[in-house]
Amino acid sequence: MTVDYARCGLFGVLTPQANTTVEPEVAILTPADYAWINGRLVSAKDTIEARLVDYFTHLAPSFAQFANAPVQAVAVACTGASYLVGVAEEDRVLGTLPVPTVTAARAVVDGLNALAAKRIALVSPYHAALDTAAIAYWQARGFEVVRLASAYRASDAFHPIYSLDRHAAANALASLDGVAVDAVVMLGTGMPTLHAIRAQPRLGRAPVLSCMLALVWRTVALVDGRVPAADDLLAWIDGAGWADSARLTANSRKIRPNSA
Repeated sequence: MTVDYARCGLFGVLTPQANTTVEPEVAILTPADYAWINGRLVSAKDTIEARLVDYFTHLAPSFAQFANAPVQAVAVACTGASYLVGVAEEDRVLGTLPVPTVTAARAVVDGLNALAAKRIALVSPYHAALDTAAIAYWQARGFEVVRLASAYRASDAFHPIYSLDRHAAANALASLDGVAVDAVVMLGTGMPTLHAIRAQPRLGRAPVLSCMLALVWRTVALVDGRVPAADDLLAWIDGAGWADSARLTANSRKIRPNSA
């Protein structure tokens, strides 16, 4: 079955309830002739950590939002939940879902493995406790976390991560200059990352990827039935198909460290 705006494939996206970054970045990254529909991960829990676990606990019921739409894969645009439920539970739940599904964290794992990257640096928008959980997750997946650069800003805005501007990721990335790693990962699906990657797709020789870039790359590969490949991911990191997006370039200026 084909959908007119999705001649190459249709996928679903599940987005945390207050996240304002996922849909814009998916729209920028999705190649022509693919399309996506969005559902929301919803929780009434009163802390970020409790909501993240709740999203994952109720992941299967969230699929009902797609009803009988012919989605060929689902992207779970939430990274923090993977850290808190742990590797074994993440893998177990993903194996029970009705269509091929990838979390943002698993997409990054697939990307790093395709790149044969073992030593990584992280750019994190999280507070300290979630940073600790994140490092433990990446170590459990077999990676060595060499350095973490924080983009976290305490804020009285509606959400300390989703209210970050485009410069937060770029400034944290700049602070890693000179660190010897195989790859840099920008964590979280709520921190805007595409301007920073477009401006600096490499830190020295190390490719710079984000959870959102990895997630859309991996989901499109799932739709196509393709095995993750380094050359393909590197083309995405270098901006193939998205860096000249009118939505990304409109009213944009060059990212510089410590910009206002």
